[in-house]
Amino acid sequence: MLHRLALTAVASAAASLAALSAAPSAAFAASLPLMPPPVSGADDTDHLTVTVRDAGDGNDGTYELDCHPVGGSHPDAQAACEEMDRRTSWGKDPFAPAPPGGMCTMQYGGPATARVTGTWAGRPVDATYERGDGCEIARWDALVPVLPKLGS
Repeated sequence: MLHRLALTAVASAAASLAALSAAPSAAFAASLPLMPPPVSGADDTDHLTVTVRDAGDGNDGTYELDCHPVGGSHPDAQAACEEMDRRTSWGKDPFAPAPPGGMCTMQYGGPATARVTGTWAGRPVDATYERGDGCEIARWDALVPVLPKLGS
C-alpha cells in the first residue's frame, strides 16, 4: 500500500511539473508585442476603406483610413488608428463577426450599415456591420471611432 501511495505522489508531481513547463511564463508573455507582425511581404501601411450608409447626421460616405503613418480622408484618422492599434492583439480579429448563437438583446439600432475593406496588420479585411440587434450594436460601437458613433 505504501509503495502505491509513493508511486501516486511521484506521478502527480511529474504531471504538475510537465504542466508548469508547458505554460508560458508571465515574463515571456509580457515580452510579446500587442500587435501581431504583418504577414511576410506586406507593406508598412495599414489601409482601410470605410463605407457607411443610412447612418444620417452627415455620417454617410466612403472614407479612406491610412495608419502607420496616419492619413486619409477619414474624419478622425488619428483616433481611428489609435483605436485599431488598441484592438489588435495576438489571437483576436478586430473585425470578427458576432459569435453565432450568442444571446443578443432584441433591440433595433437603426438602418445604418457599414463595410470595412482593405488591409490591417498585413492581412486582408472585408467586414460588414449593421445594427439589427444588441450583439451587432455592440460590435459596431466597439469599432468607434473607425465607424461613426450613433445613438443607441
